[in-house]
Amino acid sequence: MVLNGIVEQGDAAVSGPTLERLLSVMGAGALEPCTTQRGLEAVVEGVMMLDPLEPGLLRGQLLLAVGIDPGSAAAVDVVLDAAGSAATAVVFGQGRSGRPADALRAAAEDAGVAVLFRTAWCGWTELVGMLRAGLVLSGIPADPAVTPGDLNGLADAVALLVGGAVTIEDVESRVLAYSSTKEDVDELRRLTILGRRVPEWRVAAMREAGFFRALWGSGDVIHRPAHGENPERLVMAVRAGGEILGSIWVAAAGGDLPSHACDTLRSAARVAAAHLLHHRSHRPHARLVEDAARALLDGRGPAGTLTELTGIPARGHCAALAVRPGASCKGEGTRRLHALLAVCCGANDLTPVVVPVDQGALVLVGALHQDQQRAAEQLARLGRSLVVQVADASGPEARIGLGTVVETLADLPASRRSADLALRALLSPAERRTVACAREVAETIALNRMLEALTELAAPAPETPVARLVALDAAQGGGTMVQTLRAYLDHFGHVPDTARALGVHANSLRHRIGRLTELSGLDLRSPDARLLAQLQLRLLERGGGREA
Repeated sequence: MVLNGIVEQGDAAVSGPTLERLLSVMGAGALEPCTTQRGLEAVVEGVMMLDPLEPGLLRGQLLLAVGIDPGSAAAVDVVLDAAGSAATAVVFGQGRSGRPADALRAAAEDAGVAVLFRTAWCGWTELVGMLRAGLVLSGIPADPAVTPGDLNGLADAVALLVGGAVTIEDVESRVLAYSSTKEDVDELRRLTILGRRVPEWRVAAMREAGFFRALWGSGDVIHRPAHGENPERLVMAVRAGGEILGSIWVAAAGGDLPSHACDTLRSAARVAAAHLLHHRSHRPHARLVEDAARALLDGRGPAGTLTELTGIPARGHCAALAVRPGASCKGEGTRRLHALLAVCCGANDLTPVVVPVDQGALVLVGALHQDQQRAAEQLARLGRSLVVQVADASGPEARIGLGTVVETLADLPASRRSADLALRALLSPAERRTVACAREVAETIALNRMLEALTELAAPAPETPVARLVALDAAQGGGTMVQTLRAYLDHFGHVPDTARALGVHANSLRHRIGRLTELSGLDLRSPDARLLAQLQLRLLERGGGREA
């Protein structure tokens, strides 16, 4: 089985896939659009490496500009030459700055050639393999015996070659496909196929033994000897670029595995990457929309691509929301969160784009009310509605930061930054609100920035009163002096409120305060001393990981 992604150059009879189709089947994470002036319907007829010493026919080609800094004048020349030769697109690496230069973007838009960027995690070698797989999955047969995406057919083909039983699993040990076999199968395989996933007890045992860590970290076949009723097994991870897509398992059935089984499994894993990409890309348009929105919110992608894919107008009030779900949102709950956000926005007559991020999601909302104030009110109502739904689904810790309403999609990176700042402020221990915009939590944002600037001072100078209290608490094995001082300052020195917060009698609190000032030398009558103590206590709190 050979993955053949080569396209005949200059053959007019060949009609390659569109750029949109190619990006869809490749999935997220390998390429990011910078500008697609001619649209995503341009045809890709092949992939070529840039070689200034050997210029070739570029018509319809995806040109890989290896070694060209996108911020240089040479990059502009490459784009202009590519446009003159009717190339479909040019792919650049990250460059020194990691951001596209304005001159490059302007030249690409004027010349009418698409410019894409290779993401940092995907090397050129991996990218070439993924592009070839993408071309295959976009209409060029990879293996005459197996239709792209037919995982059961692939499993049967591998089983035929090795004379064993084959299963193809995703990274969560769910069965995506399995081979048909007339031989008796072992009990573990039977349970796995019937349950469409490896039994939980078996997964737990392999995880505890470090098997998955070894599997995902290995680039070769792993051999598991026969043990009791469990026959000999071979397994290999399936990768596309730097991403792990799943694994292929071969179990001996009715006899020993042949000597060439490992070589066959290596070949099968390479071919399986294309099939798993095809299997995963059953919603290609949705994946493209998500990729375009993520690039736009990060300040890397053009607004035009998102408009082309979604119909959200490039000009018109829009905003971003930063969503952090409750503590119970894990695994499958994450996918349900994204669906919930989309449905709730739809119920408010808005068309959102939900972008998964670490520990939550970003929601891009366009076409808000044409009046700025009305648009801000519309966004606030949406935030209040969403946070209730998210909290009900994932827990009371749910928080939503509202971004500034901006006038164009191109301004959304600024809205996203303000949403992130608002969310971070809402996650502060002292904040009780669940949804807010940056203006409403401006003081907490300002304090967070100050504390960030002072992070190197997280450990107070050894001669300050707070440092003495920290040392005394440590010596007493969990003392309460720091906790008492923090509560006292947070309640502005009001003894009854502080005593209630700590759950002690007011007289006991007065005794504690007297004791800690005597031992630390803290002068509570000095505004400067109180300010320094507050800052140091906040930094200690952040250093202890209690603030998100």
